[in-house]
Amino acid sequence: MTAKLSVKEKISYGLGDMASHIGLDNVIIFLTFYYTDVVGLPAVFVGTMFLVARVADAIVDPAMGLIADRTQTRFGKFRPYILWLALPFGASCLLVYAVPESLTLGGKMVYASVTYCVMMLMYTAINIPYCSMGAIITPDNTQRISLQSYRFFLATLGGAMSTFLMMPLAEMMGGGNKLDGYFGAMAIMASIAVVMFLLCFLNTKERISAPPTHGNFLSDLRDLVRNDQWRVVAALIFFNISFGVVRLGAMMYYVTYYLGNASYFMWLLAAHIIGKSLGSLLVKPLTRHRSKLAAFTLCAILTGVLSAAIFFVPAWISLLVGMTLLVSTFYQVTTTLMWVMMSDVVDYGEFKQGKRMDGTVFSTLLAILKMGMAVSGAIVGWTLGMSGYVPHAAQQNTAAMLSIIALFSLVPGVLSMFSALSMRWYKLNDATMQQINQSKNSREHEPVPQAILHTQESA
Repeated sequence: MTAKLSVKEKISYGLGDMASHIGLDNVIIFLTFYYTDVVGLPAVFVGTMFLVARVADAIVDPAMGLIADRTQTRFGKFRPYILWLALPFGASCLLVYAVPESLTLGGKMVYASVTYCVMMLMYTAINIPYCSMGAIITPDNTQRISLQSYRFFLATLGGAMSTFLMMPLAEMMGGGNKLDGYFGAMAIMASIAVVMFLLCFLNTKERISAPPTHGNFLSDLRDLVRNDQWRVVAALIFFNISFGVVRLGAMMYYVTYYLGNASYFMWLLAAHIIGKSLGSLLVKPLTRHRSKLAAFTLCAILTGVLSAAIFFVPAWISLLVGMTLLVSTFYQVTTTLMWVMMSDVVDYGEFKQGKRMDGTVFSTLLAILKMGMAVSGAIVGWTLGMSGYVPHAAQQNTAAMLSIIALFSLVPGVLSMFSALSMRWYKLNDATMQQINQSKNSREHEPVPQAILHTQESA
């Protein structure tokens, strides 16, 4: 149970998120720009569509978690979903980038809405079981941090592959037709994602076994809401993901209209991806001599300060590349530790309430994550629309330009500071989790530290 995981298994588990990010990073980085500047959809419509679709998808998330918790097969509780849904997920990513050129504007709006909703539904159906696996592959805190470090390093590579290859592949395969080019590029990358998911299924193992959850769905949700640490992590997730979505969603507009050179996008994107890779590698040594709570808080504050500072610095590409590298490095540390905290919430809930709800915990927290994506994605579209942003304009008006700069720098900086503030109420430090796991293993329910009991009772 606490043995060191093999490198092969850590890499195989990470391939699952690498596959997910081939689709997800495209959605975050390219899809708004694709819809507004390639397909020709109004920015306000795109922002509203993202909000409605992601809110609806977030409502579906808990249902998927509840279903997964009640699953029992010879492959385990969560692994079979990786096998069953790999191909549907790849197909859904492809359909998003297949808007027919012959459709009217109204037809394109309908097509975009339907295919985007289907893609998010497939992402939910495969990603919730995948994320839940991280809590049952090992109960050991050190191994969980290592597992998540591998995961996010490979997820970063998946996002890098997707975003760096998207434009060159689209140009190569489109022959001057951007719609055909995007479709051909995604066809290649979606196929790679399917293979990665299958390798994840084949080379991982569920070590923590629990009988399928039975009983009323509402009862499970009620127990979940009573878990005070679930509420803290939910707030943390909302602010953390909103930082990334707002900042990356504004990046293309920032380089195109503020820096005045769309080719700079690749420079900032490269700095972002290298920073994420460094952040993934930094997590383990950073938590070797300090708690994950202290590491998260420090990195969230540094992320917020550096991001907000970009609003005030000159538009020098070399300076912006360096600051983007640092921001993304610290941000990736917080993202990796955030997923370790989700696993802690599962263990804490089992200890306090006597039943293990991996799927329910991860699905509801992913629902919060998607609510953050929905709200922050809508903020980008709405802010651009209301500020008077005009696609393809040689020069944007003052309000639109200030909005673009703020969306890339100041707004994410404030969101990161809120995520750091959330840690004030997080009580599951390393010592507490060690005590909880020892008590569970010995089946002798020792008292939870008084700080946690006080939080639970007052809540």
